[in-house]
Amino acid sequence: MIIVRVNGAAAPQGSKRVNAHGAVYESSAAVKPWREAVRAETQRAVAADRLGVPYGKDEAIEVSLLFLLARPRGHYRAGQSTSHLLREGAPVRPRSRPDIDKLTRAVLDGLTAGGAYADDCQISDLIVSEDYVDAGEVPGCLIRVELATVVPAVDRDLFSYPDSYLPAGAL
Repeated sequence: MIIVRVNGAAAPQGSKRVNAHGAVYESSAAVKPWREAVRAETQRAVAADRLGVPYGKDEAIEVSLLFLLARPRGHYRAGQSTSHLLREGAPVRPRSRPDIDKLTRAVLDGLTAGGAYADDCQISDLIVSEDYVDAGEVPGCLIRVELATVVPAVDRDLFSYPDSYLPAGAL
């Protein structure tokens, strides 16, 4: 198992841009340093591990990611004595940009470059969440890579509906 903490503002890996000469660029300048930080921390974790990681190309793996995001300033009250307190309507969980799928893409590329596993195609379970950090905490990403269990992380029963919820003629 590999457990990594990468500190810093997670950067989304969005679409690529092509200039007039055909050169391809990342849409965000922040993604390259973020991916590099993920790669470096992953390499450190792999070098320190004595349990046989990185995972070989024939092994199915599970990757869990928890993005810890800084709250926007607008979530806090105004005024010197209350500026550390959240506003009444501040969301409990992130629900705005950056997109969780684009954040995930950048981390998975960094994990591959860092040698956690041979190829992204080995990932059979991917669990991703976003949360806000508390005041004074450092934003970043918590990463866990391990062998996949025999049973999928998401149970098929999660997608079954009681008959009363099925639209007429659905079956």
